[in-house]
Amino acid sequence: MIEVKNLTKRYGATIAVNNVSFSAQAGEIVGFIGPNGAGKSTAMRVITCYLPADEGTVTVDGYDVFEESIEARKRIGYLPENTPLYTDMGVVDYLKFIAQIRGIAGYTRNERIKEVIDICSLEQMMHKNIGELSKGYRQRVGLAQALIHDPPVLILDEPTAGLDPYQIIEIRNLIKEIGRQKTIIFSTHILSQVAATCDRTLIISNGKIVANASPQELALGGLDQQIMQIGIIGPHEEIEAKLEHLDFVLDFKRVDSEAECFRYHVTSHKDHRTATELAQFVNQNNWELTELYKTTIDLEDVFLKLTRSESQTRGELENE
Repeated sequence: MIEVKNLTKRYGATIAVNNVSFSAQAGEIVGFIGPNGAGKSTAMRVITCYLPADEGTVTVDGYDVFEESIEARKRIGYLPENTPLYTDMGVVDYLKFIAQIRGIAGYTRNERIKEVIDICSLEQMMHKNIGELSKGYRQRVGLAQALIHDPPVLILDEPTAGLDPYQIIEIRNLIKEIGRQKTIIFSTHILSQVAATCDRTLIISNGKIVANASPQELALGGLDQQIMQIGIIGPHEEIEAKLEHLDFVLDFKRVDSEAECFRYHVTSHKDHRTATELAQFVNQNNWELTELYKTTIDLEDVFLKLTRSESQTRGELENE
């Protein structure tokens, strides 16, 4: 439904989006996250035909957003971070206005307005002015305008920004319901929203995609990694010095300690016999093994690790 290939966007000497490629299929909700200035909003503006690219291609439902932008726009519903609502207009009048801009008229327009009001649960607010609505209901109106022409693709930029916890849950559930039939890409800074809402997560840092996996896969260390939790009774200085020199250990972190027992998260390649080799490692050093199992890590830790690694790599290259 959405195909992005080798997308690059520059602002002068600054590369905002650097050779980015990914896809999103029908019925899939994809979370797009990254630090401020990572290139997330730029990429979304290119996909929605608001910005040209310097290199690469983007297609929406088979239409090239650069060569066939009018057809591509017809298939995209866009909710920007600052929803363009007219607060002095009534909800229904505003949706009629948007429908008219989209070329929807007559009976079809009235039926479509009824449908989006029902989808977004706006029945009790439909006769009010937008300026009278809470932030949560204004976001619902914003979603309704994005849905008015029944597009197969929705691009949502920070749809839960500024909402209270109850409103966030309501909007999140609404997105999940809509996502059963449409392709949705939404950006957010709230990682818990990604885990609760998305089928897949894209993490962008310094203009590059550094992760493309489900939230569950990321919590296990990523597509090609696994994380084992191990508890060892022994001298922690010696344990950590020897862990450093194990070839299969990509990374490790002490997560807890109790008396002489030290617990670690050990990262290795997914297909490696890590549990067996860690057990042998403990036995060979005459330490005591208290626990050993595959575990998950917090998405925030994954996010920080991936974005920090990319930032460090970029800094090293710039200093060469």
